Amino acid sequence: MTVWLLGDQLHPESHVLDGADRVLLIEATAFAERKPYHPQKLGLVFAAMRHARDALRDAGYEVDYRRAETFGDGLDAHFDAHPGDDLRLMRPPSHGAAERLRTLVESRGGSITFVADDRFLCAPEAFDAWQDGDAFRHEAFYRWMRRREDVLMDGDDPVGGQWNYDESNRETPPPDWSPPPVPRFDPDDLTRETLDWVTARFDTWGESAGFAWPVTRAEALDALDHFVEHRLSAFGPYQDAMVDGEFALAHSLLSSSLNLGLLGPEEVIDAAVGAYRRDAAPVESVEGFVRQVLGWREFMRHVYRRRMPDLVASDLLSRSRDLPPLYYDGETEMRCLDAAVGHVYDRGYAHHIERLMVLSNFASLYGADPRELNEWFHFGFVDAYHWVTTPNVLGMGTFATDVFTSKPYVSSGNYVDRMSDHCAACAYDVDATTGDDACPFNALYWDFLDDHEETLRGTGRMGLMYSHLDRKDDAELSAIRERAATIRNRAREGRL
Repeated sequence: MTVWLLGDQLHPESHVLDGADRVLLIEATAFAERKPYHPQKLGLVFAAMRHARDALRDAGYEVDYRRAETFGDGLDAHFDAHPGDDLRLMRPPSHGAAERLRTLVESRGGSITFVADDRFLCAPEAFDAWQDGDAFRHEAFYRWMRRREDVLMDGDDPVGGQWNYDESNRETPPPDWSPPPVPRFDPDDLTRETLDWVTARFDTWGESAGFAWPVTRAEALDALDHFVEHRLSAFGPYQDAMVDGEFALAHSLLSSSLNLGLLGPEEVIDAAVGAYRRDAAPVESVEGFVRQVLGWREFMRHVYRRRMPDLVASDLLSRSRDLPPLYYDGETEMRCLDAAVGHVYDRGYAHHIERLMVLSNFASLYGADPRELNEWFHFGFVDAYHWVTTPNVLGMGTFATDVFTSKPYVSSGNYVDRMSDHCAACAYDVDATTGDDACPFNALYWDFLDDHEETLRGTGRMGLMYSHLDRKDDAELSAIRERAATIRNRAREGRL
């Protein structure tokens, strides 16, 4: 029996490895030719696979490592060497992937057994037994998971008496605050060789220099320890903040390791909760982190699983514009957008508020096709996989679907001004809505509400926004529409 490990299933203690005679890894490259992936994303995936290969061999496993154009080509080589082999594989979360892989294996005379994916804590059967209908609501799921896993609980009640510390976790750092140190994992010879191969072999988007992501289990564990010791305490209050010149602030930077399987969700949750138990981190910060891993990450996986392929089939707001060039070349005078796109280009990463309230917010207000934005996130971020980017971008980010959100997460420039220091040095005036130097977010926001009034006014959480829109007279709305049209034209032409 051979265990087949995919490139995002690299935990060396995964249950799928129990009793394995040999391990198969197929380094397939065809996917990397379909989109201009970030070189750090490709480098991370391929370097992590190659390091996992060597670590498995050192641990005594027979490893069949195949470098091929496609999975089919790699399986051809494997079955030539091991005719009729029986494979065991953790069921991949991407829609339709298990069925496609089964067909590839069985058409070559082999057999395949799928086992549970231990990179998540909530199995599909457990979620489906809990979920009543199709009204997906994260808060209810999160509280159920807290009780089910006994995380930050005092009996049946949450530790500290609150389930949610969002109000405590929306601070902006004072001017004299310095972010905690950012961990760096400098590439070793194998990783440098892999990065050089990626940049020579593929048509990529983004900067390969400065790669510093964990590519091994040991590095991922060091990253977890570093976060808990140096960053967790400050994570909570500043998790929604944006600071000019800072890409990480106090964020964990663990998502790429979690999504590659180098870390498991239970161990990162236990590490954070352990810091709270020994008074090394406040409950507000620990709850905010637990909410992301135990709540949101698990929830996204099941929303995607339950609602694909319909999840990507339509857009509630029927937007079809191409993403403006600034998402690819970063050329804009908008300081917040310039910073966020630059973070993605330079590192394949931006934190969750930049993703939601800058990158997705602008694309939504501009009227970009949500599916193109989803693809941009997918090829641009080191931690992006379809099971997590698709519901995040199409649901939370752009309101293309209302399967788990009740309103679009859009805002004027006021939100960016409140949560960042970008606006003070920006070429645009965040307090102005019309005029040549007015913040583009402002006119686009009001124009968006006006344009989509028929769809949005009746939603339960949009009343306050529309009460403000109702106060604007015809002359003001006309000026807003004209300014919004100018902004869209300039963005399309690369002159924003």
